Amino acid sequence: MKFRILLFSLAALALVAGPPRVASQPESKASSTLQEIRRRGAVVCGASALAPGFAVMDGAGNWTGFDVDFCRALAVAVLDDPGRFRIEPLQQKQRLPALHAGEVDVLLSGAPWTEAREVGHQLLYGAITFYGGQGLLAHRSAGADVAGEAPSRVCVQQGAASELAEFYRQRGLVYRSVPFGTLEEAARAYDAGACDLLSADIVELHEWRARLQKPQDHLVAAQLLSKSPVGPIVRQGDDQWFNVVRWTHFAMVDAEELNVGAKTVDAALNSDNPDLRRLVGIDGDFGEGLGLRPDWAYRVIHEVGNYAEIFDRNLGMSSPFAMERRQNALWTNGGLMYAPPVR
Repeated sequence: MKFRILLFSLAALALVAGPPRVASQPESKASSTLQEIRRRGAVVCGASALAPGFAVMDGAGNWTGFDVDFCRALAVAVLDDPGRFRIEPLQQKQRLPALHAGEVDVLLSGAPWTEAREVGHQLLYGAITFYGGQGLLAHRSAGADVAGEAPSRVCVQQGAASELAEFYRQRGLVYRSVPFGTLEEAARAYDAGACDLLSADIVELHEWRARLQKPQDHLVAAQLLSKSPVGPIVRQGDDQWFNVVRWTHFAMVDAEELNVGAKTVDAALNSDNPDLRRLVGIDGDFGEGLGLRPDWAYRVIHEVGNYAEIFDRNLGMSSPFAMERRQNALWTNGGLMYAPPVR
């Protein structure tokens, strides 16, 4: 009898006290990024202060580039207007403080994705939008395996010499590094015949190839000396915004795979292809979980284009870089670009 009374007393106390309290967690500054963007009326994207091909401002203050198009795509997805975005040019030391302070909603591709960078700085990389790395520029007559031409004299900027040394050491190849204080000095020396190869980031190599005396006589080798995947970066703690960012990229990749772009996506509204119908919002409401309109992906493709269109006009054959897709080609074309389906 006493035992029953004790149990009843404990139950009564539990009802009075209510459920056990959980220690409150500090509210994340990024917990309402989507709402803040809509209140502000613009997506704010942080870009590297100087990033040819990715984010460049002309004399009239207009921004263009691979990353700028991605920012435009986010503006369409969230605000249904490709013009409602702002680019904040940031020096390297400004990037992380600006993101964590909420001064920008997303950092466009800059620092490569690494474990230490993502985890150590409480970041989330939304997706890999560009597979980059250090490469080699060579005379076209050297053939496909330019790194195998040993011993090679390699012009290189001083800061990039360590990855070059590691690449050759791992393969047991002989080379001679010819370091310079700037990439421009290294490129000029290569063009003058002081070196057999020029080593730098592959985007920079394509940029400098166009400036050589005879660009058509040179090629950027297919092999990479290092991996430098880049993509949009957001703060940890806001899953909804993170999903909007990465699925915007996925939608443009899926659009390329489904062979629809800015000029053909209207016809897709009458397609019988179930994958395409889901992508453009005809069947199902796959925008609801993201907090977006059902046809958000259709609008992105219509206003900005698919991944191939964005790559081509900013970095590919329709640009001064004339860059081959290679690793950035679709997985169906021998590349690494792959996106989950909308379903």
